Amino acid sequence: MHRNLKQLQADLGISFRRPDLLRQAFTHSSYVNEHRIGQHKDNERLEFLGDAVLELTVSEYLFDKYPDRTEGELTKLRASIVCEPSLVGFAEQLDFGSYVLLGKGEELTGGRTRPALLADVFESFIGALYLDQGLETVRAFLSRHMFPGLPQQGRLLTADYKTILQEHTQQHNMGPLEYKIVDERGPAHEREFVAEVYLHEEMLGRGLGRSKKEAEQHAAAEALTKLEVKVDQP
Repeated sequence: MHRNLKQLQADLGISFRRPDLLRQAFTHSSYVNEHRIGQHKDNERLEFLGDAVLELTVSEYLFDKYPDRTEGELTKLRASIVCEPSLVGFAEQLDFGSYVLLGKGEELTGGRTRPALLADVFESFIGALYLDQGLETVRAFLSRHMFPGLPQQGRLLTADYKTILQEHTQQHNMGPLEYKIVDERGPAHEREFVAEVYLHEEMLGRGLGRSKKEAEQHAAAEALTKLEVKVDQP
């Protein structure tokens, strides 16, 4: 069951001039498909816009904050901030999942906590906020809720878990790793992959991602946790 969006506005200190935009930002396509009567719109177009707005605002932030970083370094930093795991973390901190309008099937299969859905909702919210109140309000929102949580000194937010796992197993002569894509879920525009990593036929980790590479990274991260390997952010 979703929470009232008035509560979200109160919590964020933001009042939408067009509440319909906010509602659309939190409306999943599964809800629209199950409620044909009425003029419900899903959040996919807002997600498209929000993705572009995030790229711009995060690029501005990094450009100003790190004047000595090269273009390549800034590109990597930006990618680590706007990647799915990072956006999921911000959406979870703001409890966005509890406000999403979902179809019954999506609700029953745990859609409210699905990483891809949460990342999409964060982007669609940014798109709606931009349309409703402009770029300055988006910058202010990110300055309060995203930028303070970023590591200092421009460290990357995400580690290369596959490489760390590979180096650990080689260093301890544990044997070769094997990655398997065991499942693909969702429609073509919202595809998710499930990966597993094995060592001597024992599954060490399982991960979900928008791409096969991302799913394998998440599987490697879980394996490192199981092996009690501490990972320092770069």
